Amino acid sequence: MFGFPFLIMSVLTLVLGFIVYFREKSLLPLGIKSGGKMFMDVLPLLLISFILAGLIQVLIPKEIISRWIGKESGIKGVLIGCIAGAISPGAPYISFPIIASLYKSGAGLGATVGFITAWSLWQVYRIPLEISIIGFKVAGIRFLSTLIVPPLAGIIVYLIF
Repeated sequence: MFGFPFLIMSVLTLVLGFIVYFREKSLLPLGIKSGGKMFMDVLPLLLISFILAGLIQVLIPKEIISRWIGKESGIKGVLIGCIAGAISPGAPYISFPIIASLYKSGAGLGATVGFITAWSLWQVYRIPLEISIIGFKVAGIRFLSTLIVPPLAGIIVYLIF
């Protein structure tokens, strides 16, 4: 039911729990409490992103998704996927349910890969933060050096699959 990732995370949690328990027993409750607080902080976003993903799946007709970012849309669909990924806000737990719902509704694999790759490399919402921390020159070089990657990844996937 839960799959391999759940198994890996469970084993990792148990191993780290035992390490903490045998090193410093008093830290175990603090770690569990800290994890619980993070869960409660993220839970509203998770809930909203999964509801949004479900709404996208039922509100946007599959024909529209197929026409714009489906397999038949070709390279145009890959580029639209890249742009959508670049402007998609938020953390993975927000963006991945959305792209999963689009994929299940008919988005092509190339557009999906373009979306995910652009989301991770081009996300426009983090550019001001990047510039303020590492400076315009480094942020600009980092952005420009990745310009070809999302479309190229999406096109390669589109051509292979």
